[in-house]
Amino acid sequence: MIEAIKFWNEPNNLSHWDFQMDPEWKEFSYMTSLAAQEIRRLCPDLCLVLGGISPIDSNFIKLLKSYRLLDVLDAVAVHGFPLDWNHWQINDWPEKIAEIEAVTDLPVWVTEVGASSFGADEIQVFGLQRTAELLLGRVERIYWYSLLDLPPTWPATTRHKESEGSSYYRHFYMGLIRSDGTPKPALQHFDRRMGLCQWFHFEDHRLDLAVEWLKKMGVIKLRTGINWADWHRPNAVAWYDRQMEALKDFDLTITLCFTPPSLGKVYSYTSPPTNPEEYAFFAGEVVQRYILGQR
Repeated sequence: MIEAIKFWNEPNNLSHWDFQMDPEWKEFSYMTSLAAQEIRRLCPDLCLVLGGISPIDSNFIKLLKSYRLLDVLDAVAVHGFPLDWNHWQINDWPEKIAEIEAVTDLPVWVTEVGASSFGADEIQVFGLQRTAELLLGRVERIYWYSLLDLPPTWPATTRHKESEGSSYYRHFYMGLIRSDGTPKPALQHFDRRMGLCQWFHFEDHRLDLAVEWLKKMGVIKLRTGINWADWHRPNAVAWYDRQMEALKDFDLTITLCFTPPSLGKVYSYTSPPTNPEEYAFFAGEVVQRYILGQR
């Protein structure tokens, strides 16, 4: 069951939104507002969430608030990885949440938080346990990132790829399950009061394995995505029908992100679309197909 729609993923991160082409995020705000209004028209009670920001930046929230974008949303989301990428410590989580709460009355969700096993399995165990201690009961929703490690032959979505050094390779070790399908020690410490975030690639061969593990773990709330760029591929609807059918037993937060390059101002999935109404149309298609059952 889809219970929330999340608009974009890390919109203040250049790997996900080309803010050099939209330096004041006016186009992002207009595009997202159109999509939110379209979903409200179709499904008035659905929870609408601003895509998890990374870095956690209260000034960014204030900017979007000045465009009245937050008026059409129900929650704002943040992402944080203090043991791997952020320039703050894990114990700063309550302070980071408070910074966002100070500039909006909307609930703050943590839709991606994680720790890699890149250096040692024990670091991930500590990160999972300490995150639960700091955030459970502090925020309404927490989604641990992630269930599955990335296969080593796949790319990670970053700006500079391998030139980032260990920062890049940490992406591959964020899961509780290794790429060979074996569990890591942190799996035993997962608290089911948290949700899980697991992205699936187009026609991802890991889908059935992931569902098997999620049910075995007793996960209820799952965050994943429907990639707007992939929506334009051949056989895309068949793939997403399969994904959504496989995930129907979970309470889903679905992220809608990544511009089809052919619809962008430049040929890139991070580009603002030439016509922002296209994103609203896509959001409406997703709601009609997977919530209202109008296929």
